Amino acid sequence: MKRIAILGSTGSIGTNALKVIESNPEEYRVVALAAGNNMDLLFEQIIKFQPLVAAVSREDSAIVLRERLKGRSSTEVLCGVKGFCELAALNEADTVISAMSGASGLVPTYEAIKTGKKLALANKETMVMAGAIIMDLAGSMKVDILPIDSEHSAVFQSLQGHNKEDLKRIVLTASGGPFRNLSIKEMGKVTPALALRHPNWSMGKKITIDSATLMNKGLEVIEAKWLFNLTTDQIDILVHPESIIHSMVEYIDGSVIAQLGIPDMITPISYALSYPRHRKTNLPPLRLEDVGRLTFEKPDLKRFRCLDLALKAIKTGESMPAVMNGANEIAVESFLTGRIGFLQMPVLIERTMDRHVPFHPRGLEDVLEADAWARRTAEEELAMFSA
Repeated sequence: MKRIAILGSTGSIGTNALKVIESNPEEYRVVALAAGNNMDLLFEQIIKFQPLVAAVSREDSAIVLRERLKGRSSTEVLCGVKGFCELAALNEADTVISAMSGASGLVPTYEAIKTGKKLALANKETMVMAGAIIMDLAGSMKVDILPIDSEHSAVFQSLQGHNKEDLKRIVLTASGGPFRNLSIKEMGKVTPALALRHPNWSMGKKITIDSATLMNKGLEVIEAKWLFNLTTDQIDILVHPESIIHSMVEYIDGSVIAQLGIPDMITPISYALSYPRHRKTNLPPLRLEDVGRLTFEKPDLKRFRCLDLALKAIKTGESMPAVMNGANEIAVESFLTGRIGFLQMPVLIERTMDRHVPFHPRGLEDVLEADAWARRTAEEELAMFSA
């Protein structure tokens, strides 16, 4: 039986992971749950799964949660980054699902790897910010990193049984988001409410906005580079609105292996937990005769400048991806709170990147310093927007 800790249990990945676990009680046991601000849902999860440990972001939330749990659960409640790290390193856990949103997932994920846990990774920002450091640590600790993102899971599955030396390139597919057919003028009128309506996937707010700007695909390119030890020239992107082919691998003989499925995160989560087996799920089957056509097109980097900026960041390398990611998180938050418009997000990110002098991060502290610099600088640039 696998003993699982979930970082980000109240988000879309976390809640789906708990569905997979609940459907396979003979295979998995929840030993730890961590969440940010959704205390009501976390409380329900604790009552249902009775983990040994839970962690929340704030001390005041921890105090309230402890009081609510009195007489109903013996779960220990931790808080803050220290609490998340203790949970990720919990002796009783052998597998950690890293599904926290944004840069906040980096340090706990690092701690999970450092203590030798098997890692099911959904937090792509970990790889974007510190891919080389994370992969070096995983190698030294002999830790398996199993991708949960549907695209990276598709690549991972398409690599099974093939020699890595035979790989020519991978193709990451993108739905194109809700605005792939809008003109730049029309995109200038996009509101947060419109941007949060993804046509195919149900996700958290941050990743949904990233999908609308195609920044999410840029983050996935960077993650794929590190996960699969690729050059950027070996990674292509195709917009595939139907979201049926989740990604493809092309080999040097011209063969292309793809993973197909309905757009539901249950499948990649289940595979990451059950690897190398495929476990039965309750999902409906993929019926291509009902889907009809599968279409593809190249992404428009002029209309979706966030993707272009992410690709430039990985080509620059060093600390630039961490800076790009930090600036993007400020941009997304600012858009959601109405401080800037949809088309101002890439402007804010680009201005922050232009001010950065890249350096080589020697460890996690350097990565966090680059992230903090990016956030401060993005806030400075943001003030100029309203000046």
